[in-house]
Amino acid sequence: MSTDTPENKNRATAAAILPLVGGADNVTSVVHCMTRLRLGLRDRTRVQDDALKALPAVMGVVEDDTYQIVLGPGTVARVTPEFEALVEEGRSEAPHTTTAEELAAEGAAMRAARKAKNATPFKLFLRRIANIFVPLIPALIGCGIIAGLNGLLINLGWLPTVTPALAAIASGFMALIAVFVGFNTAKEFGGTPILGGAVAAIIVFPGVAKIDAFGQTLAAGQGGVLGALGAAVLAVYIEKWCRRWVPESLDVLVTPTLTVLLSGLVTIFGLMFVAGEISTAIGTGADWLLDNTGAFAGLVLGGLFLPLVMLGLHQALIPIHTTLIEQQGFTVLLPILAMAGAGQVGCAAAVFLRLKNNRSIRNTIKSALPAGVLGVGEPLIYGVSLPLGRPFITACAGGAAGGAFVGLFSMLGDKVGSTAIGPSGWALFPLLQGNHGLGTTIAVYAGGLLIGYIVGFAATYYFGFTKTMLAELNTPAADTAADPAAPKEPVAV
Repeated sequence: MSTDTPENKNRATAAAILPLVGGADNVTSVVHCMTRLRLGLRDRTRVQDDALKALPAVMGVVEDDTYQIVLGPGTVARVTPEFEALVEEGRSEAPHTTTAEELAAEGAAMRAARKAKNATPFKLFLRRIANIFVPLIPALIGCGIIAGLNGLLINLGWLPTVTPALAAIASGFMALIAVFVGFNTAKEFGGTPILGGAVAAIIVFPGVAKIDAFGQTLAAGQGGVLGALGAAVLAVYIEKWCRRWVPESLDVLVTPTLTVLLSGLVTIFGLMFVAGEISTAIGTGADWLLDNTGAFAGLVLGGLFLPLVMLGLHQALIPIHTTLIEQQGFTVLLPILAMAGAGQVGCAAAVFLRLKNNRSIRNTIKSALPAGVLGVGEPLIYGVSLPLGRPFITACAGGAAGGAFVGLFSMLGDKVGSTAIGPSGWALFPLLQGNHGLGTTIAVYAGGLLIGYIVGFAATYYFGFTKTMLAELNTPAADTAADPAAPKEPVAV
């Protein structure tokens, strides 16, 4: 059988990575997000960073609470199960014998990790929120694209017998997204996932329209994903309290009943109203921000988004995007934030031209630029602009200019939104939706991308390098002396 099949290629990538992270006995956990393979490791000193970065499939590495290997979207989802299988095989073939030195090292690592977490509670909280919403992104993307296709067919008057079915397919997930949020929230906070989903389901149950709270009649879906998140967290705490105090002989009956009953009552007569007010405030605030300060807001959001991506904090925006999609059918923030990727692409093109003699960096750009055009910015961030320093700042300038352009048109009344989250760059075109025609929406977004490309390129070409940097980097010797495109450790917060 051919060794060039996708399955063999993914397994080969996993097999190449495993020994470079210390082997199967050094791996304690394996998960992945949209672009990164995230590993828990017993001993970080056994990792061969330089060898990992040299692998063709590896776009970069990031050290955080887990060791993160950037493989890119699609690839990471296929390599992860192969990696997990190899880890299991390695453990069964060579059981790990823990030494005193390893125990001491693991204890020191645990103490350091605990100290770091205690020092950054806000970042830990953001990671938990991201862990709740990131698994929902594939469904949001799929349903969003179908919704966009259905809208196009309706506008063209095509396939009238099919569009109702497409509407049902696109809307089904969004109608019940609160249930999935509740399920994931309970799982993330250490409760029983199905109980979190059961409590969150109250929010979308049509029968709540017969209930009055705070002098107002409730509406199905009121509070949305924020209400579901709060309800599930409450359910987890009630469940844990019950587990401590309810006798084991009654636990299977009493604990789930009290958990759903108590958290359900609080949800109906408190959380739905409060979360509904917060959700409304988010929508109103986003509209006000872009209606009154559109260009300035776009400049700030587009300019600061790359640092958020670098620090991994951009995932904290997911609940806000999801709330806007629930309320308005699209999020007006994502197209503005996507301009950061345009600035990054323009920056990379300028670096490519300025460093004509540095094959290492030019090869990195060649491999990472297509992903950057499609909105996956991490390879260019960690492989090009961030290690070089000044180009990272000029890339942010390109994102700020593109964001200001899109924000200006929003202030003028032409809102540009996305029906889903996840994609960016050119990949966002199928998901675009606005308050005017599709042609206008596409034109404004494309204009923003073009502005981001141009400003990112010009700022980097003219201001991205000092004479000393050019002298050091723009020589063939730079390829062999040290790879300046190798990812550096991101700034810790």
